[in-house]
Amino acid sequence: MSAVSIKPARPGDVPLILAMVRELAEYERLADRVVATEDALEKHLFGAKPAAEAVIAMDGDDPVGFALFYTTFSTFLAQAGIWLEDLFVRPEHRARGAGKALLRHLARVAVDRGYGRLEWAALDWNEPALGFYRNLGAEQIGDWITHRLDGDAIIRLANGA
Repeated sequence: MSAVSIKPARPGDVPLILAMVRELAEYERLADRVVATEDALEKHLFGAKPAAEAVIAMDGDDPVGFALFYTTFSTFLAQAGIWLEDLFVRPEHRARGAGKALLRHLARVAVDRGYGRLEWAALDWNEPALGFYRNLGAEQIGDWITHRLDGDAIIRLANGA
């Protein structure tokens, strides 16, 4: 592998991003939950009011991974931060620097923008990822439990149930 470069995603990269989202979901054993479309990704990454940003790790002309992230806000810090929604490196390119290059890029984005945090979640069974994050100095926050409302539950709550 040559030196990995990181490039900002462009609208023409949407099919590639969606393909890697599907590869990530397959790895995470969640492929049946992917309902994203190219049109929806393009709207939310490059539309009038983007909700997220993406970068792509390149080995020469070969896309080997991606990161998708968005801005958060900490009231405790009174600062914005980055939530890393997805970090994925294709299996044949793992342990060669692409994941670290993606995270280093996001750390630079956070520092350059004056953000106070870079945060993400990982599946508790994904020991290769957990070990990788530990080696980077990431702190595992064990006393917080993630909650989610989606599908019918969010609709019921929105409707006053």
